[in-house]
Amino acid sequence: MTLAQASAQSLLSKPFDIHTAKVAVMMGGSSAEREISLMSGNGVLSALKSRGVNAHAFDPAQTQLDQIRNQGFTHVFIALHGRHGEDGTIQGALELMAVPYTGSGVMASAIAMDKHMTKQIWMANELTTPHSVYLKPHEQTRERIKQIIDEIELPLIVKPPREGSSIGVTKVTRADELESAVREAIKFDPELLCESFIEGPEVTCPIIGTGARAKCLPVIQIVAPEGAYDYQNKYFTDSVKYLVPSGLSRELEKEIQDLALKAYLSLGCRGWGRADLMIRARDSKPFLLEMNTSPGMTSHSLVPMSAKAAGISYEDLCLQILMDATNDSAMGVSKEDSD
Repeated sequence: MTLAQASAQSLLSKPFDIHTAKVAVMMGGSSAEREISLMSGNGVLSALKSRGVNAHAFDPAQTQLDQIRNQGFTHVFIALHGRHGEDGTIQGALELMAVPYTGSGVMASAIAMDKHMTKQIWMANELTTPHSVYLKPHEQTRERIKQIIDEIELPLIVKPPREGSSIGVTKVTRADELESAVREAIKFDPELLCESFIEGPEVTCPIIGTGARAKCLPVIQIVAPEGAYDYQNKYFTDSVKYLVPSGLSRELEKEIQDLALKAYLSLGCRGWGRADLMIRARDSKPFLLEMNTSPGMTSHSLVPMSAKAAGISYEDLCLQILMDATNDSAMGVSKEDSD
């Protein structure tokens, strides 16, 4: 057994100890969602400190990752959003360092960050998600782009498949809007995802826990001005209304929670996450849009809002997520390795 394996096995062989743990709250980073991540991370940092956790801010865009071990951090709370934080890259580095971290592992994080790959898994598991067209860079000719409207009826959504917070997302209602929507999306990702627009209420459903312990929190219905639940309205205005209780029937809310939990487990997610969905107005059928494996934790964020409705304070939510931190490589240390 290597020294790193021995250290990891020792750390993970006993429950999280609030009195001995030293926690790095990773925030900021280099993605397009840096500003939001700093807001999330500072909220988490304050919450953990209020519960007596020895927690410190850690920005991987400003500090080398090897300082996680050099500075003696025993756990990492990942409050990064988007690329190089929510896509499996940070998770992979922490696996190599054998440091437990919050949220999903490498593979689930990477898949969930890629909306196209996520949809492939959901469709294979017969989970409802909007019809879509996915184009790699060499396929994005003017002729091919025009054909999208023949395959997906207007209105439709154009988005970069590996961004969050509605960055680069455009709703297209007329054929002459399609090319500009594509140009906007490929500013953020060379690949392109176009989806059928589901007309109806937008909802979100947080999930906390791992495996058989995973459970859904209350569903939130999102009512945005003119249906524009974009980056600005998500984080910097108070014009969006969040309904929790959702105002949906008990049966429909249960259907949404069941679908969200299946979506979460099918991707191999753990710790916590949040499924975003649309409800088709004409028949109240829910459709999965995406899975967030490191959701926002700002004052406008939905997971703490849902948790509050379930009687869980922001501070206790942060502590609960932290106490579920794990590391696959350390957990994989076998008895033979320790002999």
